[in-house]
Amino acid sequence: MNYLGHAFLSFEDEEILVGNMIGDYVKGRQDLKTFPTKIQQGLLLHRSIDSFTDLHPAVSRAKIFFRATYELYAGPIVDIVFDHFLANDPKCFISEKNLYDFSQQVYNCLEKNQDHFPDKFSKFFPYMKTQNWLYEYRTLKGIKQSLHGLHQRAQHMPEPEKAYEILVSHYYQLNQIYYEFIDDVMQHVKVALSAP
Repeated sequence: MNYLGHAFLSFEDEEILVGNMIGDYVKGRQDLKTFPTKIQQGLLLHRSIDSFTDLHPAVSRAKIFFRATYELYAGPIVDIVFDHFLANDPKCFISEKNLYDFSQQVYNCLEKNQDHFPDKFSKFFPYMKTQNWLYEYRTLKGIKQSLHGLHQRAQHMPEPEKAYEILVSHYYQLNQIYYEFIDDVMQHVKVALSAP
């Protein structure tokens, strides 16, 4: 899952959300200890979601569509693609307005906790908010922009146009694969959050 997925899977717990959203930018156990306990939980939840996602058979099938061209970048591409399907999933967001309102709640929560941002997250958070990345995942144009953003951050990733073409030409199949995954990851997170 990408940013929308991690935000959604925080289930509106503010400190869990902060940790979950900055998770890609905090490495190792030593860095973890510099955060408040509940944000640490969010960071560990982020890692747990990533591990669960990487090993899920539906995700492995989705990666096959992109692997020939993008090799190791197939995983991050599928994360973005699944955020698109999540943004359009009526079980998760009952309307476009519901998704928009959710995105604003996330940005407001993050802004209140900026003291805990790693440097890299601090630098691009203003762009995430002003361009409303979480909301824009719902459109194919937004996904195209996200793929270009991934390409800019990933030095060795081939041009992203082919990934977009693959998404469009296999849209129905990839959407069905997303539906095989989403309930499982939601259940995984609920169990993880309830663990002592």
